[in-house]
Amino acid sequence: MNYWLIVNKAAGDGSHGESYWRGYLKAAGIEELRVRGLSETEWEQEVAPGDRVLVAGGDGSVNRVVPVCIERSATLGVLPSGTANDFARNLGLPDDPLELCRLMASQQSVAVDVAWLNGTAFLNVAHIGLGTLPARKASQEQKRHLGRFSYLLTLAQRLGMQRGIHGRIECDDRTVEGPWLTIAIASGAYFGGGHEIPEASIDDGMLNVVAVRHHSWLRVLLAFLATRLLRQAPRSNETVVHFQSPQCHIQLRHDHTVTADGESLGRMANISAFTRHGVLKVMGNRLVSGRPEAAAAVHYTPNDASPMVRPNPKSF
Repeated sequence: MNYWLIVNKAAGDGSHGESYWRGYLKAAGIEELRVRGLSETEWEQEVAPGDRVLVAGGDGSVNRVVPVCIERSATLGVLPSGTANDFARNLGLPDDPLELCRLMASQQSVAVDVAWLNGTAFLNVAHIGLGTLPARKASQEQKRHLGRFSYLLTLAQRLGMQRGIHGRIECDDRTVEGPWLTIAIASGAYFGGGHEIPEASIDDGMLNVVAVRHHSWLRVLLAFLATRLLRQAPRSNETVVHFQSPQCHIQLRHDHTVTADGESLGRMANISAFTRHGVLKVMGNRLVSGRPEAAAAVHYTPNDASPMVRPNPKSF
């Protein structure tokens, strides 16, 4: 078994690089490391089954390594070094770097879900609409000085500039259409630098599709506050639509930018996403879930639902 250390030198403020993690890993008993840069690709074919691939970077860096770990039957290790680090939150990893590296040196692991959107894997969330702005517009300088709050700053700066996107969302036998402010497809419970989807988990085999209608900002704000303060999953109503399903399809009237785990996937109008339960082995000993003990599954309001019909792109 080999330990790999894959480093993204551009992640976060740049302070948590190779030298930073080497010291803690050595103190935890991991001295033999195969170190590679995230931009390199040759190492991918050298990873053997059972190897442990430690990633020093943010969510985008971890996302980049996930397909390698699945294909090569390796175990992923996360050394949070980015701006948001939402996947580390989903795993409930310790904040103390030495304790974290001791966990990396142990034999403990958990199995988590991985989602795919049009063939690209993601771990936390994919965004269409307003939710893509922080990832696209937050500058590296803002990220260095403000950390995850840079996303909130960018969002606040752009609120008045976003127009609605028209699209149809299908999940199982449910479908809804309209103008949307933002559409999020989440695999885990955390995204956007610590924002939480209550009652969600990264090992439940489900996607949480949350779409906000293009209403007044006051109604959107009230829906957001109700979700955050009451710590309940967003209930489907005239402002927010929430689906839970292993898969979904979204047909937009026009091409729009799509991001996944903070990285742009380009512009597209025809979007299909699905999740696979427990296909990724990750070093850790517990998972974080926002699901209360006796919470019931959330379903879309029956009165507003209609049978799923695959949309004809020409009708948009």
